[in-house]
Amino acid sequence: MIAYAQALELLLVEAAVLPAEWCRSADACGRTLAEPLRASSTLPPFDNAAMDGYAFATSGEGLAAGSEHRVAGQLAAGAPSPPDAGSGVWEIVTGAALPAGLDCVVPLERVERLDAGRIRLREAAFAGQNIRRAGSDIAIAGEVAAAGQRVDPALRMVLAALGIERISVRRKPRVALLSTGAELVADALLPLGPGQIYASNASYLEASLHALGAEVIANVALGDDAQAFATQTRRLADQADLVLSTGAVSMGSRDFIPAGLQATGARLLFHKAAIRPGKPILAARLQEGALFVGLPGNPIATAVGLRYFVVPLLRAMLGMPAETPLRASLAAPIRVAKGLRHFLKARLRQSSDSGLVAELLEGQQSYRMGSLLQANAWVALPEDADEWPAGALVDALPRDAGGGWFLD
Repeated sequence: MIAYAQALELLLVEAAVLPAEWCRSADACGRTLAEPLRASSTLPPFDNAAMDGYAFATSGEGLAAGSEHRVAGQLAAGAPSPPDAGSGVWEIVTGAALPAGLDCVVPLERVERLDAGRIRLREAAFAGQNIRRAGSDIAIAGEVAAAGQRVDPALRMVLAALGIERISVRRKPRVALLSTGAELVADALLPLGPGQIYASNASYLEASLHALGAEVIANVALGDDAQAFATQTRRLADQADLVLSTGAVSMGSRDFIPAGLQATGARLLFHKAAIRPGKPILAARLQEGALFVGLPGNPIATAVGLRYFVVPLLRAMLGMPAETPLRASLAAPIRVAKGLRHFLKARLRQSSDSGLVAELLEGQQSYRMGSLLQANAWVALPEDADEWPAGALVDALPRDAGGGWFLD
């Protein structure tokens, strides 16, 4: 049995960054950039009015309160400016291009309209006010997003504004799921027989993998059939980047995966890590080339294995940086077994002094899914201590594999 950090390092050493491919920007949400994204134009692309009002040519000297002016015409958004629009006073709408020579926009509410063609300023105006300068948001050739960044709706908006139609992204990791256990019933329409339970791990993993930007190429229930495991593993290993199984990795008479991998010529990376829950976790390199991670069958052990082994592995494959945990103080003391890294369901909230407080939830056992619904985080307690006082600072990661935070 090895320490968590060592086990994770052995796994990440095997993680090759996936190749790049081109993707339409319209289809890119959830994908990961393969190279830095640079602006092909400026934002805004031209000087424009920040609000509805009147544009003036002040020659940089400003305008006095009470001064009266004749309006030459109108400047509309999306329309070319008249040839003589570089001087005088023009009614202008938000977003309309500001012709060279006009250097000030006065809002409508600060202007008194005297008649159809004349206005009076209610207060002084100054050169440069209420103008959005070209490139003041994003400069041409400036880096918009770094390689390894996921495309989210905000980045999608910027891509559209810059007119970028295609981007280079990492190929989606291809993951195959294998579920073991004769007690599992995958079809919720079927009644349960004696000793049976509805399968939940595969549903959880499939949804989590999609949130990570992976492609689930297979989701197969094996029962307790060692031969079926060997057959399916060989079939999927040359199609997948990662084969992910649940159950049958411990020491019981029906825990056939360790011996099954050995029989297929897989290279074992590690078996058993000093963690709780999830100690029997296993990782290997299959003879056909794919990586294999065997997660324990208890649902929370599966969730921990996914969050603390599979997520870092897939991020590395996508060229994404490692996650940076938040630091939070424990709301109450806790005693744990020394020598194991403990991953605990927690609820993070903001304290009265704006710090983060981690409340460890009841129901930490590896079979208890109800408390996972209450959690918004995982708290990690290192191996080097068995007593953690209230107020101790601990690392916390978001509960879900996609990495999104939701706090009270």
